[in-house]
Amino acid sequence: EPPDTPNDFSCQTQDMRLVTCTWSQGGDTYLYGQHSPKYTLSEEFSQKVVLCTVSCSEQCSCSWDIGQQRICNITVTVENPLGKRTAMDVFDITHRIYPAAPFQLWEECTDTEITLYWKHRNKGIELFCQTEVLHPGGKVELHNSSDTHLDFASITLGGLQPYTEYTARVHCGAAKHFWRWSEWSEARTVRTKEATPSGKLDIWREITPVAGGRNVTLFWKQAPSFRANGRSISYEVTWEKVEDGSKPESNSFSSVCNSTRISIDNHSYRISIMAKNGVNYSLPSVLIIPRATGNSMKALFCSFLGTKELKEEHVNSTDDGIFISWEPRHIYDSYIIDWCNFPMLQPCDLQWKRFGPNTSSTLINSAAFVPGVRYNFHIYGSVANRASLLEKKTGYLRELPPLHDPTVEKVELTSNAVTLFWDYQLTNESGFVRGYRVYVSPIQENCSLKGSKKHVLPDGSVLCKYTIENPEEKRFTVKHLLPNTKYKLVVKAYTGGGETPIVNFRYIDTPFNSNILYLLVLLVIVPSLVAAICRWKMKWVKECCCPVIPSPNKSKALSFKEFKIGSEKVLKISDCIPDVLAVDNKAVAQKL
Repeated sequence: EPPDTPNDFSCQTQDMRLVTCTWSQGGDTYLYGQHSPKYTLSEEFSQKVVLCTVSCSEQCSCSWDIGQQRICNITVTVENPLGKRTAMDVFDITHRIYPAAPFQLWEECTDTEITLYWKHRNKGIELFCQTEVLHPGGKVELHNSSDTHLDFASITLGGLQPYTEYTARVHCGAAKHFWRWSEWSEARTVRTKEATPSGKLDIWREITPVAGGRNVTLFWKQAPSFRANGRSISYEVTWEKVEDGSKPESNSFSSVCNSTRISIDNHSYRISIMAKNGVNYSLPSVLIIPRATGNSMKALFCSFLGTKELKEEHVNSTDDGIFISWEPRHIYDSYIIDWCNFPMLQPCDLQWKRFGPNTSSTLINSAAFVPGVRYNFHIYGSVANRASLLEKKTGYLRELPPLHDPTVEKVELTSNAVTLFWDYQLTNESGFVRGYRVYVSPIQENCSLKGSKKHVLPDGSVLCKYTIENPEEKRFTVKHLLPNTKYKLVVKAYTGGGETPIVNFRYIDTPFNSNILYLLVLLVIVPSLVAAICRWKMKWVKECCCPVIPSPNKSKALSFKEFKIGSEKVLKISDCIPDVLAVDNKAVAQKL
């Protein structure tokens, strides 16, 4: 195949004498050896063939000395036995300056400035240089400067942090008729000098009353605004009584320490801490521990907190942390919230955060927070370095079901009801216990008791569910049961995270209903007993209750001579001799 036209053909110089032209060689011609493509360069204005050796790898290039010539018209020709192609570049040599990379960098520095120096090979050419500065956080800054005709150039970089490493490198281009940047110089890493620590340490305390005084555990950390500004740092803690102006006591600690314990009496104390490096001390951070009053431990504790016993309030969590809010008070210049990352351990890894006077809520999060652990938060107001406890909060990152079930301690049974009494400790739970649920069902069938809700187990069986929403209520009566029936039941506590699966039941048997027994006795047994007695004394009963009425025809009174009137026998009075004759009424007697 014939060769392709050379692409991207251009020429440039570093020193305005040696010109280098480059181009892309194109596709494969599939001709090799003496038939492979041949390249020649010529300069039209001088009508000369350029004497240079062409080398090709990724790109082809050729360099030669143009002497004093400034305007050039260079043509590159590529040919093989099947054809040839050309490309041309016309240029002013002063417009094609590609400087050599700066070299031999060195620096001078203070705590906030670095002056960077470098040399260059482009003598007599005015350059425009750019310095790239890499900061520790990954931020990159570019600083421009004009080079001179001296053997070296420099730039001063200001506004830097003390005792901090920066990495810088330089590249340059022609100040007039800019063509392109040189290659970057080697990168130079420079550390600024030490300075006095800036800002203050963030300090907090934990106070424990003891006999005769108090133990103050002092904690400190580097606040976001604090900078050590030095190679090594140490801490100096000083404490003294506020009232009598006694001689201060102090201790020094290495950079690996972040807490110490101080024993003080019941007087008011001023505690301060300063950071120190090889240059000087930082400004002091101060805490005032108020005077303790009262004789008992509880009174002592409440007195130095400056508050009465406070009730803990439940707080809510989100996917990102635990939300804390408090009532703002205009008298305080800042607020502090403290908590333990590991409440069940000692030490508990006390943490704290400070907030400005216009803040009244925040979202507390920590990598140490785990679901099912209760975290307690104390909110303090601070004014003139004196802190007072304002509110207590408690909450979970996420509530879990209770760790154990309530213990049923007593069961009272009737034929149609059961009353359950249970005990349950509400402390150290995996969530706030919102109440209890009682589940009940007959052994042989599903439950459908009046006043209950249905609860379906994974196996498809149905239980009756009753909910008690007061966690302090620990008794419940299930009504409408059937007598002489076996039931299974269980009591579960529930939290915001739900409840544990139902596994173990308690079994009860309701007694026989005594009212039914009494009715049975009245309606069946008593009549049966009476019937049996009557059958046994039939003759006596018959004589008592149903005596035989004698027939008049068999009476001796009719054993007289018969005198009939019609068909009836008639007794003549003369035939009957009475024993007694009594006449009650004279009128009747006269009639008779």
